[in-house]
Amino acid sequence: MKLNYLLLDVFTRDRLKGNPLAVVLKADGLLDGEMQAIANEFNLSETVFILKPHAERNTAAVRIFTPDTELPFAGHPTIGAAVALGLQNKASAMRIEEQVGLITALFERVDKRSGEARFALPRLPERAGEPGDIGDIAEALGIAVDEIGCGSLRPAVFSAGNVFHLVPVRDAEVLARIQLVEGKWRQAFPHGRHSAYIFTRTPDEADNDFAARKFTPGSPEDPGTGSAVAALIGLLSEHADFATGQADYALRQGHEMGRPCRITLQLRKDNGVLVHGGIGGHAIIVGEGMLDLGE
Repeated sequence: MKLNYLLLDVFTRDRLKGNPLAVVLKADGLLDGEMQAIANEFNLSETVFILKPHAERNTAAVRIFTPDTELPFAGHPTIGAAVALGLQNKASAMRIEEQVGLITALFERVDKRSGEARFALPRLPERAGEPGDIGDIAEALGIAVDEIGCGSLRPAVFSAGNVFHLVPVRDAEVLARIQLVEGKWRQAFPHGRHSAYIFTRTPDEADNDFAARKFTPGSPEDPGTGSAVAALIGLLSEHADFATGQADYALRQGHEMGRPCRITLQLRKDNGVLVHGGIGGHAIIVGEGMLDLGE
């Protein structure tokens, strides 16, 4: 069996920046274990497999794997898959089936190798538990207790498909010197896969409103995490200074590790209730090849 694949850098306009992604095309003949083994072979944070849709009117089904598990939803694989499908099918809109639900993505071509995609969250973020003790959180991040918090924002746990511990910190300087301290990590971040998304406002930066970093024990730091941004939309909605209306923001991630990402996010409220969340970003193809899986 031979399968074509693409390598993309996601949440960036520039090659060799952003968050790398492998996209395996026409992957319908693969078994679950084979998909997992291929994702482990690529050893990227996620690998996407493009399949025929279950419903004829949809564009494709997508399955998302880390090197060791399958995910029901992830942001940078969704953006990368949408750009790959948009370039391949010359489509401006597509309906993508993921385990978390049906995703409608809009695509705009930049050139024959790159484009921008944005999509509405198939599942709006909700609180998913209570945050850990603030002293444990500070110790796990290697910072002081009084450096946690940014304005009215305080630690919280949200999920829009994947659970994240959201930790606001005072400023970008604090964010830059965070270091994962394994001994306290699972106690400080007890829910889900123990993932923490550390963020701050960036009022002095012209191109973005927030900066963030994402850590999961046992995994490298992630350059750009769309599912964490989806969770963050829930917390930002609770603190938005309007009951009805829309807010659009830009967030940077990955700068501390030399893989800068830019992620756009959108939230809309109606009478105090979050009714829409959206994520967007650019992606560019940086390579392609063929998997040879034998007879």
